Amino acid sequence: MELFMNFPLWSALFAIFFAQFVKVPIYFIASRKLDWSLITSTGGMPSSHSAAVTALSTGVALETGLNSPIFAVSAIFAIITMFDATGVRRQAGEQAIVLNQLVSEFNRFVEEAKHWQKKPEQEKRRELKELLGHKPIEVFFGGLTGVLLTLVLHYFLH
Repeated sequence: MELFMNFPLWSALFAIFFAQFVKVPIYFIASRKLDWSLITSTGGMPSSHSAAVTALSTGVALETGLNSPIFAVSAIFAIITMFDATGVRRQAGEQAIVLNQLVSEFNRFVEEAKHWQKKPEQEKRRELKELLGHKPIEVFFGGLTGVLLTLVLHYFLH
């Protein structure tokens, strides 16, 4: 039963679900397109990774204090996660964009070279994932989401 009383855990889980869900209306406002697949996708505004780790750290800080060793662990974990979201994962997404463009241009070249023979369309390839990481603004608002959401939950539930 102690698991159900773990406020930092539940605030982090709630922050993930909230951040993933809110991507749909934010995308709709920006593009006028409704895309429910954003609920389970990576990337986008706000970063659910950042929301989760900042909610976790905020919950730990509220429960154990800013001077506790477990807060130090959760804060460093949050910093590394948010740095990774804007660094390595974002660069992998940028490389995927370039690779997808190269493959598209190569395929167009091959098709233009085959004027005399038309083959049936082969099974389409699955494109590399281009939305792996986050822009710094997405990480910032994901982090802000996690902190604010945890403070609100703490106020109402604790």
